[in-house]
Amino acid sequence: MEDIYRWIEAHRDEAVAELQELLRQPSISAQEVGLTDCAELLKRQMQAGGIADAHLEPVEGGPPIVYGTKASGDPDAKTLLCYGHYDVQPPEPLEGWVSPPFEAAIRDGVIYARGATDDKSGVLAFVRAAQAYTEVRNGPPVNLIFLFEGEEEVGSPHLEEWVLNHTELCQCDASVGLDGGVNSSTYKPEIHLGIKAILAVELRVKTHGTDFWSGRAQLMKAQSAPWRLVHCLSSIFDADGRILIDGWYDDLIPPDEEDLYYLRQELASFDREKLREQYGLTRDFPFDDDLELLKAIHYGASCNIDGLVAGYTGDGSKTIVPQEAAAKLDFRCPPNLEPADQLEKLRAHLDQSGFEDIEVIVHTARPNPYKTPVREAISQSIIHAAERVWGEVPIVMGVSTQGIIMIHVPHPAVLSGFGAPDCNLHAPNENMPIDRYVQGMKYAATIFQEFADRTR
Repeated sequence: MEDIYRWIEAHRDEAVAELQELLRQPSISAQEVGLTDCAELLKRQMQAGGIADAHLEPVEGGPPIVYGTKASGDPDAKTLLCYGHYDVQPPEPLEGWVSPPFEAAIRDGVIYARGATDDKSGVLAFVRAAQAYTEVRNGPPVNLIFLFEGEEEVGSPHLEEWVLNHTELCQCDASVGLDGGVNSSTYKPEIHLGIKAILAVELRVKTHGTDFWSGRAQLMKAQSAPWRLVHCLSSIFDADGRILIDGWYDDLIPPDEEDLYYLRQELASFDREKLREQYGLTRDFPFDDDLELLKAIHYGASCNIDGLVAGYTGDGSKTIVPQEAAAKLDFRCPPNLEPADQLEKLRAHLDQSGFEDIEVIVHTARPNPYKTPVREAISQSIIHAAERVWGEVPIVMGVSTQGIIMIHVPHPAVLSGFGAPDCNLHAPNENMPIDRYVQGMKYAATIFQEFADRTR
């Protein structure tokens, strides 16, 4: 790999400038800002990097997919699909940024911008790695498909229909995504052999026609909208962190022996206190045993309250009985917990628990939580690539939108990343150290070679 690595090092300045150019183009899917412009820019960058057939694939109802291919000179070569996304999270709160989120400023060798880690650096790492092989060896060691979408940050609502209508464009032997940072506790690269699905809902309740004076709150007892919502939420999730909805865990797949092996490997370098400090927790984790804590992180189902709204929230006091209340929740669904099935269980729970008046609005039901065996060629390729590039054994996790592609074009898929442990993805001051970006390009190139070696 030394010839490939030398080329990457020799072109690091232009690679950084290219990444900055892409980062300066806003592409916020939640707000429908700049998506097509970003897709056009990415297409031009891919073409300049030697992916001559890079083009925009129209997506009904959503922004285009940027698609391209690069063939290997080996007639027996397998095909690897490189998945990524060019959309980013909203940058708010803007006051939390040290420099503007789309300025792509460099401070002390670190690029600060929304999308720096999630996922514009991962997208361009694939492109640059392929270019290195083209310039140095006249082509990559495997056939490559590049599929970069523009709605990952809102749950990829239109990707499934596009895949259904374009399965021939997605045919591959495996897929890989590079999105995110290294482990925040051990600083080792993480390899996710799967993904948790997401069910994001909003619960709404309205109990009367208008807000009224709280001097008459006794008329409602505990039936006002905020109290109804509080009691409803308490019926869903208990203080021990268990989801109380009947049958929620029935189809959950527990970690197998290979999963437990890698959990114990992680345990050897796990520092719960460092992790607690990084998250700024005021109390310790509610797990006495570190292995159980890691199981919960990687394999556990969760119910999270993203937001609560009811009544007056301005300065001072306003003594009213609010007429309505709302809560936004997201459920992380490990393999075999399909969001559509879990949604039915949620609705049944509300009806059976006396909360028929609670409206459920579905924001995201990202399907197909998947799991890829450790023994698969792509799994082993990425594990060994991480060892070669970082010089240490990575953290391998059994579970982590490639899943939407997998469900219609079956293949093993793996997710990894190379950003800093404090990459701040989804938060102010998202960043990518330049040295890590260079490592990321080498990582992508090494994955290509490892997969070629294991599938010949």
